[in-house]
Amino acid sequence: MPKQQIDPLFQLIKSISKSEKRNFKLYANRISSDKETKFLQLFDVLDKMEEYNEVTILKKAKGIKQAQLPNLKAHLYKQLLTSLRLTQINHDISISIREQIDHAKVLYNKGLYQQSLRILDKTKALARKNKKNILVYEIIQFEKLIESQYVTKSIENRAEEITREATEISKTMDGVVYFSNMSIRLYGLYLKVGYVRNEKDLFMVKEFFNTNLIPHNVENLSFFEKLYLFQSYVWYYLIIQDFLMCYKYAKKWVDLFLLNPEMINVHMDLYLKGLNNVLVALFYTNHVSNFKKHLRLLRKLEGADQFKHNSNLNILLHMFLFVHRINRHFMEGTFDKGLHLIPKIESFLEENKVGMDNHRALVFYYKIACLYFGNGQYREAIKYLNRISDVRDTSLRGDIHCFGRILNLISHYELENTELLEYQIRSTYRFLAKMEDLQEVQKYILRFLRKLSSISPDQLKEELKKSRKDLQQWVNDPYEKRAFLYLDLISWLDAKIENRPVQDVIMEKINKNRR
Repeated sequence: MPKQQIDPLFQLIKSISKSEKRNFKLYANRISSDKETKFLQLFDVLDKMEEYNEVTILKKAKGIKQAQLPNLKAHLYKQLLTSLRLTQINHDISISIREQIDHAKVLYNKGLYQQSLRILDKTKALARKNKKNILVYEIIQFEKLIESQYVTKSIENRAEEITREATEISKTMDGVVYFSNMSIRLYGLYLKVGYVRNEKDLFMVKEFFNTNLIPHNVENLSFFEKLYLFQSYVWYYLIIQDFLMCYKYAKKWVDLFLLNPEMINVHMDLYLKGLNNVLVALFYTNHVSNFKKHLRLLRKLEGADQFKHNSNLNILLHMFLFVHRINRHFMEGTFDKGLHLIPKIESFLEENKVGMDNHRALVFYYKIACLYFGNGQYREAIKYLNRISDVRDTSLRGDIHCFGRILNLISHYELENTELLEYQIRSTYRFLAKMEDLQEVQKYILRFLRKLSSISPDQLKEELKKSRKDLQQWVNDPYEKRAFLYLDLISWLDAKIENRPVQDVIMEKINKNRR
């Protein structure tokens, strides 16, 4: 569903943990006088509310007047952020480094230049160790400012040294900015389009990638230059559906962190995303044993202390875990065993609805619908597919919107909702045409479903066999095969032909492939 506007202060309060609230109370009681306790009163009222409502606030917080509310909210918001910053200094190296830069600035303002330079020198070493290049650059610029005002006998040598450092870090940052720009543009393209749909898409993606990729020697690149280069390759090969090459570069991404283990804790979010993409590629290449190995690696992170202090990391980890635990059931054909995950996912989405974007929710809705469909629970599948349709903004993950509607049609066919089917087929056809996602497989499925309602029972099996044969021609087509990544149409037809559950058919195929 589209997100309603949420008050930023209310949103912030709902995002913080019990221990963070306790720390805030201690912090606020230290800094506030009796006259300033109104912002704490406001905090208590907002903390207990389920939905933001100013009428309720004014009713429960007796000492707060309407005219005071905007200023009190702004003050509370600022104090909350200050308290959270103090809480996270020991858990986030960037915040810790910035605190030291602030300390150096205070000393500089006092005219204590030598003390300021000593702090900056130590802080610069820490920033270098943790590959915080932007902070290194900021510290060097600050050092230049101080050196220009505090003259020593070694100024000539110091000037050469600091100039060399500035030039080196600037060059490194140029490379990082270039490769990160390329990575984010390719990722944005993937979110918008999904996989290439035709020659025009393929030409456009290849032209963009090959034109923008500058000559480089990987061995000479810095950590982040390598990281963003590998990311760019991952998105590129994912878009063009070359999943083996996608796996190769996702593995390079993860291995880069394993070769620099100190960077895992510093940039855990990027490490998690690397593991996620390894699992995505292994899912599409159907490499079950390797998939399980990397899923275990991801699950081992659950108990890490770092996730207790960082909501973003906690959300990312559990989002990836839920997606790939579902994928494991798809790979093994154990749709019924995957159903126990759904209440947990629902709780996860509800608990994190403030920070959860529509893209992530759409992925979960589609995968849950596929779990129910594979288990023959078509009404439940339709319930989640309707949630996808309810999201009006189709500019993000248009692929899920399109194939969600096709799976919806097949679910209605299974439920024999023939009176709805004709209208829905026309509606889906118009939607796919509008989204420019009307390929041969999609056209064939729509014609096939329309025809099925008029076929007599004694002719049905032959028609299903014919359709299976027709669809088989597109399974390995470079553009049409994307449809089979979203929907296992061949297994569904086999189940209809053999009058067996889809799950049994898929499990049998998996066991044959293993042998």
